[in-house]
Amino acid sequence: MDEDRELNDESTYVCDGCGEEIVIPIDVTEGSRQDYVEDCPVCCRPNHIHVDVRDGEVFVSADAEQDRF
Repeated sequence: MDEDRELNDESTYVCDGCGEEIVIPIDVTEGSRQDYVEDCPVCCRPNHIHVDVRDGEVFVSADAEQDRF
């Protein structure tokens, strides 16, 4: 891997509700591990997004946000 290469400022996840691939911005200044909820722009279902920055690479995964009533 090229040492001078910068991290991408966006990545993707697959919506747990509709299966669409969603592009999201990545802000590495928020830390190497990030967890947040984001509504899918296609089906509006909430997804729990997990971002992990390790060794200069960004890993993103998502799962359905559980109702918290």
